[in-house]
Amino acid sequence: MSNFPHFIVTLVVILSCLLLNPTLTAQAASSSTTVYEQHIIHNPDGIGKYYMGREIAKVMGYTGAGWLERPRREGEEQPSKVVNVLNLKPDDVVADIGAGTGYLSFRIAPLLTAGKVLAVDVQPEMLEIIELFKKEKNITNVEPVLATLTDPNLPPESVDLALMVDAYHELEYPQEVMQGIVKALKPGGRVVLVEYRGENPFILIKGLHKMTQKQVRKEMQAVGLIWWETKNLLPQQHLIVFEKPDSSDFLTR
Repeated sequence: MSNFPHFIVTLVVILSCLLLNPTLTAQAASSSTTVYEQHIIHNPDGIGKYYMGREIAKVMGYTGAGWLERPRREGEEQPSKVVNVLNLKPDDVVADIGAGTGYLSFRIAPLLTAGKVLAVDVQPEMLEIIELFKKEKNITNVEPVLATLTDPNLPPESVDLALMVDAYHELEYPQEVMQGIVKALKPGGRVVLVEYRGENPFILIKGLHKMTQKQVRKEMQAVGLIWWETKNLLPQQHLIVFEKPDSSDFLTR
């Protein structure tokens, strides 16, 4: 019985710590192996889930499809420059991750005369829009792919290039999705991320919808990708290129 008061004091201390630090409660509930943290108090533009110190942004739903197809997009973002610097070969297989309406997919597809674009999205409504555009544009080498929140649903070693334009920061399970993408890449395959520059406070995009190059490189390194180069040829966005190591090539570097 002499240990009972000591137990009560210990219990009171633990409860006090949890009340004073509500984020600790969420963290304690997670297993020690998880890479995510859930915060009760968070940015209203985010989902309260943190990965490697970054809060994940809310997804833009299919109701925002018109914004993706806005006529002024070329002037604001210059996506044609993105397509031009991808150095695509005619027989490449390109995965457009978070394809949305297929804005980039349909600009890449004509260059792949013997290849194809896998337009990957988690929203069936977006894939329906892509199917409509396929018929309208008479483009047959764009294939819609329904992904899940944790899996891009791509065959192993089937992809030459995975492209994500203003999409990565919204992935609810970024590590799992990127692991799936790495598995889907052929040895030596590339990942290209285009994200609004988080280092620049004068870029008028909500903070959680921008990323710094440092953060992007840290998160890609965590899944085994090698940084290749960063191109700042766009008005407001980084274009960052990574590569899946080819074991034989990697040993010679």
